[in-house]
Formats: sequence, C-alpha cells, structure tokens
Amino acid sequence: MADSVLYSREGHVGRLTINVPERHNSLGAEQLVAIQEHLDAVSADRQVRVLILTGAGDKTFCAGASLQELGAGAIGADCFRATTARLAGLAVPTICALNGNVFGAGVELALSCDFRLGVEGSRMRVPAAAIGICYPSSGVQRLVQGLGLNVARRILLAAEEFDAGGMLEIGFLDYLVLPGKFTASTSELAHQIAGLAPLAVRSMKNVLGQVLAGAVDEGQVRELTALCAGSADFREGLAAQREKRPPRFSGN
Repeated sequence: MADSVLYSREGHVGRLTINVPERHNSLGAEQLVAIQEHLDAVSADRQVRVLILTGAGDKTFCAGASLQELGAGAIGADCFRATTARLAGLAVPTICALNGNVFGAGVELALSCDFRLGVEGSRMRVPAAAIGICYPSSGVQRLVQGLGLNVARRILLAAEEFDAGGMLEIGFLDYLVLPGKFTASTSELAHQIAGLAPLAVRSMKNVLGQVLAGAVDEGQVRELTALCAGSADFREGLAAQREKRPPRFSGN
C-alpha cells in the first residue's frame, strides 16, 4: 500500500500523516514500520524542532490496529511497543493533531505524543474488553502514566466511550477546537514551539521523561543545564529580551 504514511517538513515543523482514510487510518505492519522509519529520519534531521502526527481525512485520526492483520497474527504487541516507544522517545516535542475519532491502539499512539489537539464532535474508545483482547502491558502502562489509574480503568475495564468534552476533562486532550479552526490551531501550536530555543526544549523534554520514568540522572541534568547556559541560544534569548524583539534561535 504505497504512501500509506506520509512525511513532509516545512521549515522547522515536520508532519507525519497516517494516510489510509478508506479504512479509518487503521494500523497494519506496513504502517507501523513506515512510522518507525520516518521517525528515524526525523531524529537525524536537526532542522526539525517539532513533529505533528495526524491522520488523513476528517473522520478518524486512527482506528487502532488492523483487526484483519491482528486476527491473522501479522501484527502483535511488540510492533506496537516499538512504534510507540520510538515516538515517545523522540528528542523533539510532538503534537498529535487528532483530526477525528480515535480508537484502540490509536489512543496509545496519541498518548505517546507530548501534546494532543482534538476537534469538537470526535469520540474516543478502547474496545479491547468488548472484543476479547487483553491489552498489552506496555499500552496499559502508557495509559496509567498519561491519564492515571482510575481513568485507565474506565478506558480498559469498562470500555467507556468519551466524547470530545470528556476527552478534555480526563486530560487526554490538551486542546479542543472547532473543526474549522483545526488546521490553523495545529499550525499555531507547532510554530509556537518551533520558535523556542531548541536546546532548552530538547533538554527539558529529556528531563521530563526521566521524571516520568522515576529515575532522574542528576549528573546528566547538570550537563544539560550547563549546555543551555553556555549556548548561543541563551545569549540570543537575553539579547532579544533587552532589545524587545522576537528571538532568532539557531539551536546552538
């Protein structure tokens, strides 16, 4: 299935699009491998300061795993774990722009991003219990870490469906906009982040990840702090403050 995952970069903003709208952007082995390959390319490109992950069309961001491939044993927990871990471990901030409904493993994919922006009228559900699937431990852990144990119970054990307001209330969404403002709001958030000091943003994302994992390497944190303090970006940030102008960060 050619071009089932698309990647492009405009300036400092990368965009990864799941491009299978005819099957609600569900994920099979081809899509999962393609996402990993594109993430490798993003990691190698120092021009990328923020990545947007979205889906094609205006109905569904991602319907989760391809049930056909799942039932045939063509995909399993390991492939999803590798993909979500690669996404969560990306050095630059990530925005999941949920262009519509999100189901199953698509929820885990979205939670692997740093920010989630959704649209009014969308729905979210993980139907594992309704299908007879025991959700993989890595996915359970991501749900608990991202949303808390009580919400994870509602999502997994009760297979509860959430509307857009509910997604915002439980903290799954950081931002909720009208469909007509979706594209502009996504772009505005991405460019806001891309305009910040890249070294500082990457360093703080690193530290946040360590805090979430419950194991902070204080020596590494001191190194990151010193790196930012001695950077050209820090000098530029101070100069921009003094001169009352927008900063022009180079990432050095």
